[in-house]
Amino acid sequence: MENRIEKRIELKAPVSRVWRALTDHREFGQWFQVEIDAPFVAGQPSFGHFTVPGYEHLRWQVVIQKLEPEKLFSFSWHPYAIDPLQDYSAETPTLVEFRLQPTAGGTLLLVTESGFEKLPDARRAQAFRMNDSGWSTQLRNIETHVTRNP
Repeated sequence: MENRIEKRIELKAPVSRVWRALTDHREFGQWFQVEIDAPFVAGQPSFGHFTVPGYEHLRWQVVIQKLEPEKLFSFSWHPYAIDPLQDYSAETPTLVEFRLQPTAGGTLLLVTESGFEKLPDARRAQAFRMNDSGWSTQLRNIETHVTRNP
């Protein structure tokens, strides 16, 4: 099984616009379907809750790792942590990275999630599969967001 998800999309928007969609917590929440309590700060946790129908009961909890303006935004989290009765805090989180590169037509956005090999065997395959398809959906969401909200 692979231990790394990598997705890429060329967005017809400048790097500055994509950066804002990624790092303004309100904009991120619009396309990611999560209501986030406060602005993102490197080295600090970020809290909120999902707004996806059927998943509103799930908490958003990540640790913002890096905010390198218009280049790299990253956070760590517990992937596919959807069982509200399970404590995931003892698991090693995965690392999600959003890398931006200017292109002639806008911005190349590369999303990588790594560290699945550190998850418990019982959850690893499902977490990988669900997040792999989830990132495909989220790339379509951010594409729609930056196109409709220039």
